[in-house]
Amino acid sequence: MSAESTPEPGIPGESGTTGPRHRAKGRRRNSRGQRKGLLIATWTAAGIVVLGGTGAGYLYFKLNGNIKSVDIDQALGTDRPTKVDNGSENILVLGSDTRSGSNKKLGGGADDGSARSDTAMIVHVYEGHKKASVVSIPRDTLVDRPECTDSDGTEHDAATNAMFNSAYSTGGASCAVKTVESLTDIRMDHYLEVDFSGFQKLIDELGGVEVTTTKNITDPDSHLDLKAGTHTLTGKQALGLVRTRHGVGDGSDLGRIQLQQAFIKALINQIKTVGLFDSPKKLYNLADTATNAVTTDTGLGSVNKLMSFANGLKGISSKNMTMVTMPVQYDPQDGNRVLVDEDKAKLVWKALENDRAIPKSATKGTATGKAKGVVTSS
Repeated sequence: MSAESTPEPGIPGESGTTGPRHRAKGRRRNSRGQRKGLLIATWTAAGIVVLGGTGAGYLYFKLNGNIKSVDIDQALGTDRPTKVDNGSENILVLGSDTRSGSNKKLGGGADDGSARSDTAMIVHVYEGHKKASVVSIPRDTLVDRPECTDSDGTEHDAATNAMFNSAYSTGGASCAVKTVESLTDIRMDHYLEVDFSGFQKLIDELGGVEVTTTKNITDPDSHLDLKAGTHTLTGKQALGLVRTRHGVGDGSDLGRIQLQQAFIKALINQIKTVGLFDSPKKLYNLADTATNAVTTDTGLGSVNKLMSFANGLKGISSKNMTMVTMPVQYDPQDGNRVLVDEDKAKLVWKALENDRAIPKSATKGTATGKAKGVVTSS
């Protein structure tokens, strides 16, 4: 299926209003209370199911020991949006750019052990777990970052007009979650992080992902050189594609997000044709790579928990997944930064809070990055 043929936001046909843009504010919950990762959980669950049937219990414990987790609830305490009990779930998914270990040669930049959240998505799974909406948050969005406490108990001061991805580099997973909840007034039920090296290995374990590029894409910064046409991307090429920003569109982070969304849909479509259940060894290798690649909240921090979570998501296909970018406009004072279009963004957050589809009016007229349609499923 072409990435261009995916459903637009607003299946129920809701309407919205247009409004002026403002810088994002760190908002506290009111008196009433507010509130690249699904596949990895699914692969892990599939591997455990098959391996469990072989009686190889020690493999289960090995996979369980691979998973890293962060106690978000303890770090953030009770000053959070109230969880809405309507059967839906919200998962913050981050792609991390760690500057140490196996990520050093993939991420570039300083070898100081620091990290950035190069990719951020809110995945909203609707009641019944048959449909999902994915809202990408541009890393260059200027926000008012709230004060937060990281998983080690260190407190970090609030900051105004800070880039969104500074939340993760400042205080890790818990500060990233705190910033997203402040921005949206929606409770994040789970957290899932995938690092660069893990992403590359996962694609290679799958045998690559086939996409079609409608234009040449050349970006020395992300080591990507693709001619227009159909390609089976290796892990290295796939990583270059989801990281490139100068090779397509207007060179902004928004264009990169459009490529990421198209790639995710291609990946979801292809995973159904790989035939993983024909090879228990392949399943194990994939599950081993996946569990090594992810960091989760403690609510997903074991194979059993991941398996239960994944079983609830297996009915979601790319046809039932709507992907949008958080409504933003370019900052007139700095073309490399974007500002939240707050009135339109409120339409997105209210739709997710009430478990409704995102209205088309929420993204109409917002900045796009001009890279839509450059990558499609083959």
